[in-house]
Amino acid sequence: MPSPESTAAAFADVHGARPVGVWSAPGRVNLIGEHTDYNDGLVFPFAIERRTWAAVSPRQDRIVSVRSGAMPDAAEASLDALGPEHVDGWSAYVFGVLWAMGERGVDLTGRTGFDILLTSDVPLGAGLSSSAAIECAVAQAVNDLWELGLSRRELIYICQLAENGAVGAPTGNMDQTASLMGVAGHGVLIDVRAETADPVALHFGDEDLELLVIDTRVHHEHATGGYGERRRSCEDGASAMGVGSLRDLTEGDLPRAAEVLDDVTFRRVKHVVTENARVARTAEVVAKDGPRAIGDLLVASHASMRDDFEISVPELDLAVETALAKGAIGARMTGGGFGGAAIALIDANRAEEVGHAVEQAFADAGFTAPIVFVVNPSDGAHRDL
Repeated sequence: MPSPESTAAAFADVHGARPVGVWSAPGRVNLIGEHTDYNDGLVFPFAIERRTWAAVSPRQDRIVSVRSGAMPDAAEASLDALGPEHVDGWSAYVFGVLWAMGERGVDLTGRTGFDILLTSDVPLGAGLSSSAAIECAVAQAVNDLWELGLSRRELIYICQLAENGAVGAPTGNMDQTASLMGVAGHGVLIDVRAETADPVALHFGDEDLELLVIDTRVHHEHATGGYGERRRSCEDGASAMGVGSLRDLTEGDLPRAAEVLDDVTFRRVKHVVTENARVARTAEVVAKDGPRAIGDLLVASHASMRDDFEISVPELDLAVETALAKGAIGARMTGGGFGGAAIALIDANRAEEVGHAVEQAFADAGFTAPIVFVVNPSDGAHRDL
């Protein structure tokens, strides 16, 4: 598994000297609140211990050179040509951050570039936000090395712009917020409209619980396909209901929405409105009654994503159903959907049992074997070395 020291050593192997520093940012699990962030809503993710590390040293020219532990060939771009029309592939997550800094007011004139080497143990395409981990690690490093003094809130906006403008994925900023604002042992209750991100203690350890991630290995891409269609449906629904965003609607507005909207758009709107309510309730319940009391909310969230937002897949449904049948307190798919991972809140002594049951169920169904592992709420982006 990669680490700060192994990342620094890999950088030295390539460049002949150790990096000036190593920064890291975590992936995230979304406990509840899916497709609410770009609707000005509520989200409740937490940063996980799986991270992306960025070993970085300044250069003497205006070139940014990036290598990945998984893809050793360097990708290079000039600080003079970082726009979306100049970058593509995985390196767009890195170059996009620097481009977004310029778009957000950082003067790139006269600045020199960097050599960057990335390593990661955040699974790709699993709905655990490997992309935001790259963006946030690089943004934190550049902020420090260029002595920009940007706040974490500004870095969130920069990384979101990189994702939206350079990569072309129409996502909100939940992932970047969790990656930059995570606190060990806590979830981050995000109110996108109010621009707040409040830590809420989850008490998993106090209740002898663990959160199991079931990576279905059905990979998704946010830059293409159904994600953008769902976002457009939400925008169409808000427009038809005469509101600025779906955050302006409550469950009391749903009967009128059923009359105004076509069936598909109504179900998309219904998911977002009810999911916002579930996020608020989950944060209240976990604070008042503890994590064992949130199981029904997790299950209801999955049903809404499966039936109303229609972003689940058979592998995700099977993972959730199997975990619940084996005694999980609650389970749901997590992330943008169309693949990725499910989560299950379980008693700590049952992780192996539940994991084996899911693996067997996938084998019986003829699905690719899943990857199952436990995650813990962890700290956000920081400098490691």
